[in-house]
Amino acid sequence: MRAIQYDQFGDYGVLHPVDVPRPEPRSGQALVRLTLAGIQPLDDTVRSGKRGAVKPFPITPGGTGVGTVEEPGDSGLAAGTRVTISGGRYGVTADGTWAEYVAVDPSHLVAVPDGIDDTAAAALSTGVGYLTAYLALTELAEFQPGGTVLAPGSGGAVGQAGVEIARHLGASLAITTATSTAKAERSRAAGYEVIDLSRESLRDGVARLTDGKGVDVVLDGVAGPITGQALGALAPRGTLISIGYSAGMQADINVTDLIWKAAHVHGFLFALFTQEQINAANAKLLDLVARKKITPLVDRVFPLEQAAEAQRHLIEGGPFGRVLLSL
Repeated sequence: MRAIQYDQFGDYGVLHPVDVPRPEPRSGQALVRLTLAGIQPLDDTVRSGKRGAVKPFPITPGGTGVGTVEEPGDSGLAAGTRVTISGGRYGVTADGTWAEYVAVDPSHLVAVPDGIDDTAAAALSTGVGYLTAYLALTELAEFQPGGTVLAPGSGGAVGQAGVEIARHLGASLAITTATSTAKAERSRAAGYEVIDLSRESLRDGVARLTDGKGVDVVLDGVAGPITGQALGALAPRGTLISIGYSAGMQADINVTDLIWKAAHVHGFLFALFTQEQINAANAKLLDLVARKKITPLVDRVFPLEQAAEAQRHLIEGGPFGRVLLSL
């Protein structure tokens, strides 16, 4: 089968197409024939050697994907069922989805409803932004209808999903950010309330949009300099959930923003949730896509052989929406 692998840590150039045997599922595992796989920041982190505890080389990247069940194993699904792969540590401690076939734990499969095409299903799962936003708001922030949400990064998975999920949950206002006027205009065209950070600061933008009240919840998938600014933009007793660090792992904060606002800060990990919670959330999200309540965006689809270029585009190209691989 065709796959993408690397046998040493390094830059994008270590990724190379290979022809390898189809995986043999272990007892109970299901075998899935992939049609689309997602490109996400974790793939870059692992490939560059910044993430510990990986499987021995060679590594096939990819943590998410969409395909059809070839061998059901203990999944209880019929052969030919379309599925998304969610959960597990594929591409980290086990070979991942940048291949024509992948062997998976059956608990990591969720059936795709007939009304959703493979591209929409892949966009929903790639970057796990929708799943993250849904679990962060419902389980960690205990978000209530009428509340306000800031999800920085209008082109990213958490930024886009955070706005859509917040609206679905009844937010009175859901805000994202853009680093340029061009991206801000694209965000507005997509229907987002956006702060153009090239024209005003995050704190000023939030104050303007909330009449000085601040936001109840921040879904911070950006970090770096954004974290301190977002913390300062919280309403009293607001909650910041730290999810990712695309803008850097270090943040400067003013501790009075924590103390005087009695703010809450949570770190987000999928390990906080059971696989049953994750699967139930994924099924809910797929239903929302089927009913057109949320619309995951795709920036570009690359052929499998251009995986290195696709990963560079995600990390350096400033995409607006998800980046996928076609198999």
